[in-house]
Amino acid sequence: MIVVTGATGSIGRALVERLTSSGRHDVLAVVRRPAEDLGCDYALGDFTDPETIGRLLSPGDRLFLNSSLWPGFVDAHRAVIDLAAQAGVAQVVAVSVRGASPGEKLGGGMHGEVDAHLRKSGLPWTILQPTGFMQNLRRDVRDGRLYGSYGPKQVNYIDTRDIAEVAAALLTRPVGPDRDHVLTGPESLSHEQIAEAIGEAIGRPVRYVDLPVPEMAAHLERQGIPQPHAGDLAALMAETGDGRWATTTTTVEDLTGRPPRPLSAYLADHKDAF
Repeated sequence: MIVVTGATGSIGRALVERLTSSGRHDVLAVVRRPAEDLGCDYALGDFTDPETIGRLLSPGDRLFLNSSLWPGFVDAHRAVIDLAAQAGVAQVVAVSVRGASPGEKLGGGMHGEVDAHLRKSGLPWTILQPTGFMQNLRRDVRDGRLYGSYGPKQVNYIDTRDIAEVAAALLTRPVGPDRDHVLTGPESLSHEQIAEAIGEAIGRPVRYVDLPVPEMAAHLERQGIPQPHAGDLAALMAETGDGRWATTTTTVEDLTGRPPRPLSAYLADHKDAF
């Protein structure tokens, strides 16, 4: 059985669709509320109560570990990993983030702590370390403007469907050696280029507005993000924009047999979301 947590998220839905399309795999989607539209068996489970996920696991299962970030993220994911080990799960494929490490800001630090726990769990593991999600760009565009503190350098984004296809490949082939995989899109662009591409796709101008970190933090606060998270997020944008997320890898193609989707393909499929 392939057990998919976070099954109603952008990665989870794409993964479930990919796994069920062939009809060759037994898939169980873990959801917080009924989700008949997933097209596969599902069971209710919630990271806020890790036992509800642990009791769904059996010896030999393959577990896809993923959820959105929240204050209890680290403790919950550690608990599910421990329950997976107790259940005799054959493999855990976990979604992390590029550059994750304990002590890093926001998700990088939270994922870093979970990744460290998984590596020491005794379970066969694979950790996916993607760059930013193309699917998140739509929430960053407001009134024809894309705000950030990235500066002029290039930053990489990946389509979450490509993350799902990598996960599907790993979960349906013989379990390989423990490994981290850095996942990127095929190209890195400046945010000015990204804004221009979004504008061309949706048929109206979009302009990138680059703000100093303090001004970006204030902008995020006005959008409802409280401090200190707003300040950390603005600072993280500046760090990401220093070039560290500009390099690309061939991992998606190496594992799936096809290159990752460029931004233009994502925009063509999702222009109505902006």
